[in-house]
Formats: sequence, structure tokens, C-alpha cells
Amino acid sequence: MRIYSWNVNGIRAIMKKGFLDWIEDEKPDILCVQETKAHPDQLSFELKEVDDYQVHFASAKKAGYSGTATYSRMQTKKVQIGLGEKRFDQEGRTIISYYPNFVLFNIYFPNGKASKERLAYKMDYYYFLLDYLKKIKKEQKNIIITGDVNTAHKEIDLARPKANEKISGFLKEEREWIDQLLDSGFIDSYRHFYPKKTDAYTWWSLRTAARKRNVGWRIDYFLISEPLIKNLKAAKIHDQVKGSDHCPISIEVQF
Repeated sequence: MRIYSWNVNGIRAIMKKGFLDWIEDEKPDILCVQETKAHPDQLSFELKEVDDYQVHFASAKKAGYSGTATYSRMQTKKVQIGLGEKRFDQEGRTIISYYPNFVLFNIYFPNGKASKERLAYKMDYYYFLLDYLKKIKKEQKNIIITGDVNTAHKEIDLARPKANEKISGFLKEEREWIDQLLDSGFIDSYRHFYPKKTDAYTWWSLRTAARKRNVGWRIDYFLISEPLIKNLKAAKIHDQVKGSDHCPISIEVQF
């Protein structure tokens, strides 16, 4: 089973760049999309009725902002939109899909760069989610979290760590949250296979043509609960795929 995740930076924009052709070529079993920037009512039929996929959307109240979507060829047992907390759910950041063998969290985590208030909101979301996961782990052992976490974990995960250590996305408190999540029983699937691989990034700033120079950040993740290690067969960064300032990532799991 191949599960993909991609921050598309606008699903209507990437539709014009071959998004549906890419889905047809790759045929992911599940595709988690972040930053859709659209309500389903604004989308074309082709984006909502993709052959062989069931599609679920979480949309922000604010127009053209945030949003997530999960495309699945697998039948779900249940789909939950949001975490049950209004201040987070009104931004359309979370879709939780329950499958027979695992639970999948598709998340577009907040960005804290805009202001102190948004950084505080981001940290509040982080810790609300951590508490939520600790509770759900009592009932669900197999959990997959994927999406744009908006934080690079270690110095190896961005091209210029020293220059960004006081910038949201690489702040000490943000990185410590990832430490706490991993300590609670999750693993970073990519680092499980490639613990020392450098120059492996998933996001590049559009402002400075950073992608051509590979001056990037690894801020998109698959974080899986420890019991799933035996099922994890591969983790990849698809940095050759264009169309967004992020590239897709994927894992392969076998049950």
C-alpha cells in the first residue's frame, strides 16, 4: 500500500499543472493533500469525483485559506473532520480516516511566521494534538500522521540551520515538540531509513529560486506509531515532482 502526502499550495492552481495526470500515473492508494485553499463548492467536478477514489475535504471558514483533502481508493470505516476544537477546526486543518488496520491523520499544521499570535496558535495546536494522540493511542495502536508540519526537526533537515534558528519553523520550542511526539511512541519514517541523509528537503522558498539551488527545508513528514515499524517498507521524498513549493512524500506499508 502506497500512501502519499503533498502540500499543493492551492488545489485549483495545481489542477492546471497536471495534478490529475500525476494521480493517474502514480495511482496512490491514499493521497493526503494540504493547503487546498478552496471549499468543495469552488472545485471542478474532476477534482471531487476522481475515478476509483472517495474524497473528503476539510475547509477553512476564511476563503482561499488552509484546507485539507484525502483521496482514498481504500474503503474507510469512519472519517472525522477536525479534532473537535472549534478554534482549530475552523481552519480546515485536520482529516482523520479510520481504516481496518490503521488510523490516518492528514494535517496541515499552522505556520507561525506571521506573528507572535500565530506562533502561539501553532504551539497550541501542537500540544492539543499531542494530548489527543495520547488518548487515541489507548484504543488505536496503528496510527499514521502525515502532512506539512511546518517545522524542520534537526539541523540536517534544512540547508541553513544557523541562519534560521530564530525563525518560526526551526525554533527550539517547535523542534522540542517533535521530540516529545517521537518520545510518546512515534517514529519519523524517512529518518528510519535514512538517518544521516543530507540535502533531503520537501519545501523550497519561491522567492529566491531556492529549489534550483536545493536550499530547502524538510518540513513534510510521515510519523508512524512504533507498532507499525514492522509494516513499514519504504519512505520517499519525490523532489522531482513540480507544481508546488512543496514536493510529495510517500511511504509504503504492508499488512
